[in-house]
Amino acid sequence: MKKLIFTGLVIAMLSGLIYTPKAEAMDPVTIAILAPIALKAAKIAAPYVLRGLACGGKGLLEMGGDVIDILRLPLGVVQSTLLWPFGLFGTGIDNMIQGGIAPFSLVWDTLVLPIKFFGVDI
Repeated sequence: MKKLIFTGLVIAMLSGLIYTPKAEAMDPVTIAILAPIALKAAKIAAPYVLRGLACGGKGLLEMGGDVIDILRLPLGVVQSTLLWPFGLFGTGIDNMIQGGIAPFSLVWDTLVLPIKFFGVDI
């Protein structure tokens, strides 16, 4: 059994030595030649990237609002039970409904967020 394990380790070590990946760097002349082309491509892509970031930022803000709306559920329960003598029953029911809808809205906004980062404003 020891010979089998030893043989397996030797084969694994030798195969690691034989098939090691080699790094290949670009020479500075190639980088100097391609830099102006890369700058032109970056200038062309900049408006689309900025639009994607703006739409994604709006999506993140919507998700934050949904997280805050989830807290309306316990607030509505307190308003409609403990504070109903002070006329907050209707407001409490409204907050409970909005708080009950908020997790589903959060899931929707989470699923749509990657699409928004591509610049699609849904």
